[in-house]
Amino acid sequence: MIKKLLLSTSLTALSMASIVATPLVAQETTQQQDHDHGHDVDVIFVTASPHGKGSFDVLQGSNVLAGDSLEKNLEATIGETLSDLPGISSTFFGAGASRPIIRGLGGDRIRVLINGIGSIDAASTSPDHAVAGDPLTAERIEIMRGASTLLYGSNAVGGVVNIIDNRIPNYIPEMGVSGKVRLSVDSVSNDRSGGGTVNIALGNKVVLHVDGYYRKTDNYSIPGFAESAAFRAQEEAEHEAEDHDELEEEHEEQFGFVENSDVDNKGGTIGIGWIGESATFGVSFNLNDSDYGVPGHAHHEEEGSEAENEEHEEEVVRINLDQKRFDLKGNVERDFLFFQEGRIRFGYADYKHVELEGDAIGTSFTNKGWEGRMEFIQQHIGNIHGSMGIQLRNREFSAIGEEAFVPPNETFQWGAFVVEEIEIEPVTFEIGGRYDHQTTESKSLGLKRSFNTFSFSGGAAIHPTEHDLIGISISRSERSPTPEELYSNGPHLATSAYEMGNLNLKTEKAISTELTIKRDLGRFSGGLNIYHTWYKDFIYEHETGTEIDGLNVLEFRARDAKFYGAELELGYMLIEQQNYTVNLTATADFVHARFNGGDVIPRMPAASTNLGIDYKSEYISFGADLKFVSSVTKTAQDILPTDSSTTIDLSATWRPFGEEQDLNVRFQALNITNAERRQHTSFLKDLVPMPGRNFRMTLNYGF
Repeated sequence: MIKKLLLSTSLTALSMASIVATPLVAQETTQQQDHDHGHDVDVIFVTASPHGKGSFDVLQGSNVLAGDSLEKNLEATIGETLSDLPGISSTFFGAGASRPIIRGLGGDRIRVLINGIGSIDAASTSPDHAVAGDPLTAERIEIMRGASTLLYGSNAVGGVVNIIDNRIPNYIPEMGVSGKVRLSVDSVSNDRSGGGTVNIALGNKVVLHVDGYYRKTDNYSIPGFAESAAFRAQEEAEHEAEDHDELEEEHEEQFGFVENSDVDNKGGTIGIGWIGESATFGVSFNLNDSDYGVPGHAHHEEEGSEAENEEHEEEVVRINLDQKRFDLKGNVERDFLFFQEGRIRFGYADYKHVELEGDAIGTSFTNKGWEGRMEFIQQHIGNIHGSMGIQLRNREFSAIGEEAFVPPNETFQWGAFVVEEIEIEPVTFEIGGRYDHQTTESKSLGLKRSFNTFSFSGGAAIHPTEHDLIGISISRSERSPTPEELYSNGPHLATSAYEMGNLNLKTEKAISTELTIKRDLGRFSGGLNIYHTWYKDFIYEHETGTEIDGLNVLEFRARDAKFYGAELELGYMLIEQQNYTVNLTATADFVHARFNGGDVIPRMPAASTNLGIDYKSEYISFGADLKFVSSVTKTAQDILPTDSSTTIDLSATWRPFGEEQDLNVRFQALNITNAERRQHTSFLKDLVPMPGRNFRMTLNYGF
């Protein structure tokens, strides 16, 4: 039967990876009925469709973290907050910097958005650069896995992460005031963090929004040595002639904690929104200030005297980050020609971070950028509904200092897109196309490159019953090379390498297919995504085998490659009584990535499995989670294998006033066996393990 259904839906395919839904859609209740298919929709997925789409009907791998699930998974960085979701790993560069890796893709192939507009920072240029912001003030986080190029541009070929914090208010609080507060402490890093938001109605149409967060931690503790057993064995083999006691003493210095892993983050936002009957408009201003250590690295310089080198080894590297950001949002619902609604979003940011080498200022990175998008939602024409729009981005980037591995450059992108949805019961077809133009110029080098890219997608979904969805999708996408891939020529601290760009790079092309199967019936819910992507001229860093100033030379090159994998999510309500419920959950994922010819692509995520059980009553909840991450033994050149790990997490939540008041206290025991865990996707995996056993207490209050 499934085979026949797949054949009947094998017309072109990929679900629109999408735009931010209108504020009027976003404020709809989170429990509503999908009248087309009779499915109880638990959330409106505002990142998945210009019209607002129930999460069950999203024809692509996707997740939403909100409410209790967000509070339970919240960490100091967006990468670690999402890393337990199927298909998602992280760059883990210590406690201060971690971006998500989706289906093995990271960096410029994943777009991290703040309310639908890019984060406008330097996070995608290097794994030690943090995303400007902290998840503490987020109301929800939406994740689209897989090709998302049509609505968000060619830099979203791997997926989209949209952090939604309502900094520009889009609804009037029922009682005139609404907000939330979160306070947390933990044992693994002596974390002291807090965040809060408040929305105040100034009349019947104007709302003021204020939020802020603060996070301060010490160096975090680990189960044993900071260096992995494989790395220590390799070091001993390379230094057989050296004094063994001296080598052992060096290891003991990094036993039980990770040096220079502390974090000091703070920030806040003020915004104001006008909410009319058929229009909304608002602006906001945001400040982010972060100071965090970069563990596992010391500043690199050319060889000198022994005294100079010893003095230099004691230096630590820290990053001091500052961003000032302005956002604007507007929405008008009015029939015009064949459109029914228009939307505008704009963001501007002035970003700077300084790498401190001991007491000295090392390299400074600046990024002044802006991004805007305008979208027009079409009126229904029979069974056809769609949207079209334009998107513009500009980035002025510079790096000044000894480790300025990329010269100053300016990049301008603009794109136009069209997406359409056609319903011919029982099949829903989704088609779209996008054109992008990118110009990148480095005036200091006298170089300028321009690229034109085209992306197309189509998808078809069928509901065999009102509780089931089967969909197939296909996309053809292109990505332009980044300035780092084109112009780099210098030492890069984060990768411990000398990076060289390649002016001969062409656009990276990909053809992706995905099969989606979902069911939500009674006590059971589940979803399966199977995907395969073929890349032509996949851009990567090639190990040349040569050295400059003692650093391995990595050159950006292009080579054909293929990725395939799967993600599985299952849920079952084991017990449903009047006063309590017991739920079982399970997730699993894997990704397989190889260059044509069989060579392993570096730093691919390990396969993982999660099992969970939760008991919930009106006043008390208990939960237990077991996570297994497999070992990685087949690795790229000069990358050591990574051992498997098993983690057990426990949690208990107390709601003193039941569900009548949004107040709870949560106690968590994370990694209770104190297992050593290393993220194979991290450049620092053999120098910096993930945190050890952690006891955390969190207070959440909403009003």
